[in-house]
Amino acid sequence: MRIGTFVLAAQFPGQGPGEALHRAVRSAEAAEESGLDSVWLAEHHFVPYGVCPSATTLAALLLGRTRRIRVGTAVSVLPNHHPVALGEQAALLHLTSGGRFSLGVGRGGPWVDLEVFGGGLDAYENGFPEALELLLDWLREPRVAGSGERFGFREVAVVPRADELLDGAAEAAGTSGPEVIVACTSPKSVRLAAGRALPMLLGMHCGDEEKAEMVALWRTAAREAGHPPEVVEGAAHVSAGVAQIADGPGDATETLVKTMPGWLRQGLDAHVTVDARHRVMRDPVAYTELLCALHPVGPPKLAADRLAATAERTGITRFALLVEGSGDLAATEENVRRLGADVLPLLT
Repeated sequence: MRIGTFVLAAQFPGQGPGEALHRAVRSAEAAEESGLDSVWLAEHHFVPYGVCPSATTLAALLLGRTRRIRVGTAVSVLPNHHPVALGEQAALLHLTSGGRFSLGVGRGGPWVDLEVFGGGLDAYENGFPEALELLLDWLREPRVAGSGERFGFREVAVVPRADELLDGAAEAAGTSGPEVIVACTSPKSVRLAAGRALPMLLGMHCGDEEKAEMVALWRTAAREAGHPPEVVEGAAHVSAGVAQIADGPGDATETLVKTMPGWLRQGLDAHVTVDARHRVMRDPVAYTELLCALHPVGPPKLAADRLAATAERTGITRFALLVEGSGDLAATEENVRRLGADVLPLLT
């Protein structure tokens, strides 16, 4: 079982972005201090839901401040980036961290980001497969040319090469290039990831049954794509969730129901679509209560049991858990500490 934290740098009502980012950095440092496996960083633009606009930049900072823990993006929004530029950043972080960086990518949403960064709605609706293929080529090949509908350019050398880790570091990392993970929210994205044998990041809004169905679909599609059994069965998917640890049976839920709806309401309401399409927003209180029911929210034994149940039902043994739901720095650090001290020992 590999337990990591999921960091949004959430800006709660009454807070500024600097406070949210400081809490994000400290929670990641606390994750390493507490023996957790990884830190996963979200990317958002123009909204207080999350105030980190560059997950790779924050990953670089955290890789420099830590020595052991894996740092990944969850996710870098591919339609907002040129795949070559993102590939160069991923290779740089992979090489300079000794293989501790994971690149998670996703399609994002139909937000105004697409207008600001120039990708346009087509990059969101149709361009993700081409962008992903170019990104993978950049991380795997010595020379790359762009020959797609959106990205066209002459062949150029890949510098630095992502597979040029020093021998000892490559062996320790277990890979010659950075791990690439795809956020999947639909059968189409599951099949896309499976066709390339890329592990999935599954969202915190999904329950165990839905995640189990997506893993089963991934395995079927991966086998149909010709990937060998050891690759299909060994895929290291990641399950996103929420964690809040407290001694009393209802204390953790009470904390999150008091704090998260205000953040969700403020953050989600700030999203602006690029084409004025109608949005149906979740009720913040009901959504918070759903997350508390699905994930390790409660005393340590309950938290460990829920993680074990998810692993048994889905086969997923890697977790990215939102730990900043209280909105408070000290409480977040204590939450991370308890994950390491009180929950991890119950899972070994």
